[in-house]
Amino acid sequence: MRVLSVGPLWRGSNAGGLFRALSRAGCLVEILDEFYYVSLKSTNKVTKIAERLLRPRQEQEFNQAIKSTVEVFKPDVLLVYKGVFVQPETLSFARARGCRLALFYPDVSVTAHGANIPRCIPMYDVVFTTKTFGITDMQAKYGVTNAHFIPHGFDPDIHRPLPIGEEERKIFGCDASFIGTWSAKKEALLSALKNAIPGLELKIWGDQWWRATNDSIKSSIQGRPVVGDLYALAIQCSSINLGILSEQVVGSSSGDLITSRTFHIPAASGFMLHERNVESVQYFVEGKEAAFFDGAEELIAQTRKYLDSPEERDRVRSAGYARAIKDHSLDNRAQQILAVLKQN
Repeated sequence: MRVLSVGPLWRGSNAGGLFRALSRAGCLVEILDEFYYVSLKSTNKVTKIAERLLRPRQEQEFNQAIKSTVEVFKPDVLLVYKGVFVQPETLSFARARGCRLALFYPDVSVTAHGANIPRCIPMYDVVFTTKTFGITDMQAKYGVTNAHFIPHGFDPDIHRPLPIGEEERKIFGCDASFIGTWSAKKEALLSALKNAIPGLELKIWGDQWWRATNDSIKSSIQGRPVVGDLYALAIQCSSINLGILSEQVVGSSSGDLITSRTFHIPAASGFMLHERNVESVQYFVEGKEAAFFDGAEELIAQTRKYLDSPEERDRVRSAGYARAIKDHSLDNRAQQILAVLKQN
């Protein structure tokens, strides 16, 4: 199967991990990285303004690159990961040249990331979503009838145990950590934890934490994300890795029930303390392969319990690692995707 894969390739990206898994599964894969065409990462105000002014032109160049690659590569499937910058006209062009159109959508809301995604969703022949509620959300909003749930997975090239030295311990070592973008819910839970255990060495990595207003966690905020190998190192060096989920946003019927960290943490040989819900407990056995909590009170109690029980924590961590390696790699997910594509 010839697959033209469209999505970001920065080291540690879920899109890049999935594309490599499809290649390992035997597909002939060509990749177009949207970040090669569209600039998004500037922090300087003047540069950010320039980026916004240039974005329509960059988006057009990106879509022209997809069309040109379709002409040369002649893919069986055009697989778009999220598709913020993919335009409907590009999908029509690919379909007219014999491509089946597939979307892999990893986020909570299909309406929170620009106009292209809602315009394109009805055009795809098959949609893969990492949210069980995404199937009904897309059907209700856009009449999608061929959506399939594929959970996130870990990338064996990235999320794996690494050698840990004194320097890594100095930078990343802590009692507990959270790695992810700020939200009000996450701030509230982490603040409650820090207030209840003032001596807790807590490290918070991720974007937008400048928005936090609670003084109790400001010293814990590291002021930057960690990706790739640094992400794996941060997981390993934290005694407890917190899996706090994003809340419901406009355009979704639910908040997250699982996320990519649900699988990244155990695969990188980290101990995971994850929010409990009907879905998250299906992937790791509670108390044996991961620990779970529901609300601030149980988060605090579970953190105290496992900090005081290093041997039990290590048993759970080891079992969680074994489960992740057995069942939850992106290679497993690629096989699921290919099975659907071959049937449809």
